[in-house]
Amino acid sequence: MNISIAADMKAQRANRPAGASTTGFLIFDTESVPDGLLLKRIKYPHDNITPHEAIERTRQEVRDSSPTGSDFIPVTFQVPVAVCVVRVATDFTLQRVACLGAPDYHVPQMVREFWRGVEHYSHARLVTFNGRAFDLPLMELAAYDHGVPAVHYFQRSRNRFHGNHIDLMDWLSNYGAYRVTGGLNLLAMRAAGGRQAGCGKLDVAGDQVYEMYRAGKLQEINDYCLFDTLDTYFVFLRTRVMTGEFDIEHEERLTRRARQWLETERTEFPALQRYLEAWDRMRGTGRT
Repeated sequence: MNISIAADMKAQRANRPAGASTTGFLIFDTESVPDGLLLKRIKYPHDNITPHEAIERTRQEVRDSSPTGSDFIPVTFQVPVAVCVVRVATDFTLQRVACLGAPDYHVPQMVREFWRGVEHYSHARLVTFNGRAFDLPLMELAAYDHGVPAVHYFQRSRNRFHGNHIDLMDWLSNYGAYRVTGGLNLLAMRAAGGRQAGCGKLDVAGDQVYEMYRAGKLQEINDYCLFDTLDTYFVFLRTRVMTGEFDIEHEERLTRRARQWLETERTEFPALQRYLEAWDRMRGTGRT
């Protein structure tokens, strides 16, 4: 069973060796599905349709109005179905991974665990890829839905440039000056071309999540979310080389250390085997 940040707090304090680095960053990613009942109530209150039909109708409306043909429904009509977190030390070493709410992935539980963790590690900086535009609003609205407090988070400044959140997409795009076409997958693959980490997308894409959810594949959705969260960690490391916090040789040491740590976690997170195999394919080593 995956151990959430909230459940892990006491054990981590007890087991932390003398001199160990404290948590400096919470890297997280989410997956979501449209809230069909909310769409039905807001957009089609007088129509005799099911929540699924409300979703499909809204998707078509979005697709028809999108210059790119996207059918992605806005975050205001989404609910989280996966929240994965990589906890990272102030020295940038990987400390812990967690998929919240396991094994049932009940939404209220995921939301409570996430905000408890953010509150507990209130000194840590949040790190996301496109989190300012999506993941954080998703979780903030979920806190609103379920009445979950996060006092330190909501009372501090959430300024785009100087807040406690690093949005890697925002940062790499010069704060929206251009579109990072290709997204996280592109950056993971570009970085992987120069070193030994970052796998990119495996066999799932974001637009498949709703159908997977309808099929009851919550574990597979959370596995996919975990892979993206790990890729975000490795992209984050490369950006810290760019900012001069360490050099590329130290990045390689951090990457090797993370690889070793992930290998020890395969019993708790069996899906990591697939991630590590993809990692090896990127390197062309064939190691398993």
